[in-house]
Amino acid sequence: MLQADHLADLDAFLIELNRASAEAILPLFRADHGLEDKGGTGGFDPVTEADRGAEAAIRKLIAERYPEHGVIGEEYGEDRPDAEFVWVLDPIDGTRAFISGLPLWTTLVGLRWNGAPVLGSIGQPYLGELFIGSSSGSRLLAQGESRAIRTRACPDMAQAVISTTDPQACFDSPERAVWDDVRRATKLARLGCDAYAYAMVAMGKMDMIVEAGLKAWDVEAAIPLIAGAGGVVTDWRGDEMGKNGGQMLIVGDEALLEPTLELLAPAAKTTL
Repeated sequence: MLQADHLADLDAFLIELNRASAEAILPLFRADHGLEDKGGTGGFDPVTEADRGAEAAIRKLIAERYPEHGVIGEEYGEDRPDAEFVWVLDPIDGTRAFISGLPLWTTLVGLRWNGAPVLGSIGQPYLGELFIGSSSGSRLLAQGESRAIRTRACPDMAQAVISTTDPQACFDSPERAVWDDVRRATKLARLGCDAYAYAMVAMGKMDMIVEAGLKAWDVEAAIPLIAGAGGVVTDWRGDEMGKNGGQMLIVGDEALLEPTLELLAPAAKTTL
């Protein structure tokens, strides 16, 4: 087991990483900045100077403080991905929101220990919010204060508030069909919130997230945050999320897990 004092040191360092990332990103939010299209099969896939600058700043701090640690990042790839400790980075999750001037983008930083996610943060520095989670619990740092956060009770699927990023762009046809089933079975769906919606489940404001086609850096930070707040993260088969991402289900109340998995089952894929 990871020692509590070591986890506390890494938690403090996680806050430093978010601070460095924010310093790189905020001057470019709602400002003119370089924008490229990475392309690929998914259509428009933007990347900005802020994405690259923030990941570079985070990597620099990790190399200085913990040179033995590995890093996996969206913008600069893998460095010692099989190390005992590996940081998994998405400097701006929600780049489309970022370039549209919407404060729904976040910085995701997750930490693996011996291959398992043990610490994660979702930061929205424009709003001054940093959500952090681990086995010791989850909390929100905002306005100079720290407070514990918990998922909320929602055993009735018909009362659930749910989210996904973009069902048209992110789901194939079978996935879109089961998403429609889930949406019909629940109370309210919000789209386009990216990982900010994960934080809202941890905070007890939303109840479920359904996503597909995710990469490791899209999910690693969410797993300790949601678990520390009392929720559950699985793939669409009900298994642990694989190291390579894939289909993801987040529920704040475990009572929602089985009925949702039943609806998702026809489109569920094996993940590694």
